[in-house]
Amino acid sequence: MTSPRPFDPQRALELAARTFEIEARALLGLAERQREGFPAAVQAMLECRGRVVVMGMGKSGHVGRKIAATLASTGTPAFFVHPAEASHGDLGMLIAGDVVLAISNSGEVDELAAILPALRRLGVTIIGMTGKPGSTLARHSDHVLSCAVDQEACPLNLAPTASTTAQIALGDALAVALLDARGFREEDFARSHPGGSLGRKLLMHVRDLMRSGDAVPRVDAGASFADVLREMTRKGLGFTALVDADGRPVGIFTDGDLRRLIERGADLRDLTAGDVMHAGPRLIAEDALAVDAAGLMEQHRITSVLAVDAEGRLVGALNSNDLMRAKVI
Repeated sequence: MTSPRPFDPQRALELAARTFEIEARALLGLAERQREGFPAAVQAMLECRGRVVVMGMGKSGHVGRKIAATLASTGTPAFFVHPAEASHGDLGMLIAGDVVLAISNSGEVDELAAILPALRRLGVTIIGMTGKPGSTLARHSDHVLSCAVDQEACPLNLAPTASTTAQIALGDALAVALLDARGFREEDFARSHPGGSLGRKLLMHVRDLMRSGDAVPRVDAGASFADVLREMTRKGLGFTALVDADGRPVGIFTDGDLRRLIERGADLRDLTAGDVMHAGPRLIAEDALAVDAAGLMEQHRITSVLAVDAEGRLVGALNSNDLMRAKVI
């Protein structure tokens, strides 16, 4: 290695711009290189009776792990197997009916070439992603995807840069085509991402977060005002629901309503729950999405909603703090 030159910020910016330009050209060139191999590969994955097994060595292996993760999270069961480990026992992870997506820019990497005959004997479908259509990998593949690039972004044209970017983009294109063909929806994505924000919004229901049972503040509509205050204080949610004889909500009284009564100088001694309640409280079904409860609160500028069952009976209460703790909002 020669002595490093003094750092030149302008040269760094120029190299960055050159890298972006080279890799952008590489991506645009991918579309022109895809022929019948791409739809054939997508169809093979759609018809796969097993899993999609992604393989690759070195940088292609790192790309392969990413592609396998993207496929798995968008409706195509997939995992990564290291080619070197495959030849020492991990080939047993594959079964007939699997589809192997083998990635190698040169198509001649020894560890991958060594297991191609064994893959053939297993009865798997091989999709080769390579930059060399005449390579060993291409010759052993049922379908070939071209990830060829005109040049690497590396100034020496050696380090995998544009070629790995092309591989990632081609993997994303496969995943997108597959999820479209499967009719993959937001709800499906959420099921494989339960810990993410989308998963929380699309999988969490009101019943999962609501206060229920004795934790729900409620009194009969004919209760005294003193009973309303005691229930509101005891449950600590800042409101009390008023219910009829069948347990259906008919009104609500909040601590804000109490402050307004006091400010008006109202005589509170002879009031009943029915005198002070707001009729027609905001209700939400217990099986509704929690994000819908958040939308209801935002729409009506309130901080709590009452949850009801299919018969309209009060079964729970939910406030904005519950939604924030669950990271729904």
